[in-house]
Amino acid sequence: MRQSEFAAALLDPGAAVPAGVVDPWGAPAPKRFSVYRNNVASSLVRALEAAFPTVRKLVGDEFFAAMAGAFCLDHPPRSRMLMLYGDALPGWLESFPPVAHLGYLPDVARLDQAMRESYHAADSDPLPEAEFQRLLGEDIGRMRLALAPSLRLVASRWPIVGIWAANHDGGPAPTAAAQDAIILRPEFDPRPQALPPAGRVFVSSLLAGQQLADAVEIAGPALDLPAALGLLIRGRAITGVSE
Repeated sequence: MRQSEFAAALLDPGAAVPAGVVDPWGAPAPKRFSVYRNNVASSLVRALEAAFPTVRKLVGDEFFAAMAGAFCLDHPPRSRMLMLYGDALPGWLESFPPVAHLGYLPDVARLDQAMRESYHAADSDPLPEAEFQRLLGEDIGRMRLALAPSLRLVASRWPIVGIWAANHDGGPAPTAAAQDAIILRPEFDPRPQALPPAGRVFVSSLLAGQQLADAVEIAGPALDLPAALGLLIRGRAITGVSE
């Protein structure tokens, strides 16, 4: 019996018990294999439940478990580490017919995934306040800002930050407006915040290594620079500067 056949049978409840699965007396052991298969499936579903808490709240526990089971059949794990399993779920949701009427759900899943990535990202130290004060006397436009590895961006035409807040912070019902999200981790736990207009383009340019002045120009006149920089500073996301 090959390992690939065994693994495929574990993730497919309709598959036959692989040949060679026997009890201590050499007889076929379908019940034992079924228990093992159910345990594996349950573990994957629990991993997805922990990874996508906002999606789970929006669709309900029972529906999420069934949906997660269908996802696991299409996307079995490719790594021994389950902490990031499910990164394909947002894209998969775009073609999952039962949620076709929930157009915002894939982007909410992207936000959940970005939050998880941010949580597991490397630690970093913010630029000291004294260094900020020193930079005010220099040509800061020529500077390149190094940003925290935990920072994530999610673009959306849906109010994803409002949806997240309504389901986790007891916030009000979200308004029908597009929101680009920035995920910052100033302490231990990441939090999403809505970016100001053109803020995502600005931060993306900084991440790409653009000088500050060039990033402002790329973002265009719609950019609220004080608001965008304020988010990065309060989120302790600026970790260094260079020319």
